[in-house]
Amino acid sequence: METKKTITVETTVKAPVEKVWQSWTNPEDIIQWNNASDDWHTPRAENDLRAGGKFSSRMEARDGSMGFDFWGIYDEVKPNELIKYTMGDGRKAEIRFLGNGNETQVVETFETEGENSPEMQRAGWQSILNNFKKYTEAQ
Repeated sequence: METKKTITVETTVKAPVEKVWQSWTNPEDIIQWNNASDDWHTPRAENDLRAGGKFSSRMEARDGSMGFDFWGIYDEVKPNELIKYTMGDGRKAEIRFLGNGNETQVVETFETEGENSPEMQRAGWQSILNNFKKYTEAQ
């Protein structure tokens, strides 16, 4: 049986965990930060934040040349602490929110896919997380 490779990306956001959680889970916020580069955007996002609930977002190149739907089902949700989910292609991911006063460490671990190199996947997910940090701190 093949062991799936996992990648972890993380950042520390200068904001209390409640604010970080809100930015991460609220669809109106998600569409503001969910892109790896300025030439991409997320025109829509939906989120049913509960175990068994579904989330989805549409990511598109701003020039309309390509796009894809990213979705999954939540396996476990502990408000302000933990989100575990299974992506539409069966891969697993989890996000931990470690609050410490006015700072929150966000640690995201995900199983890789076979289409893109692990380095490219790490860079893309880290870039999205960096955008999340920038957006949340500016709010």
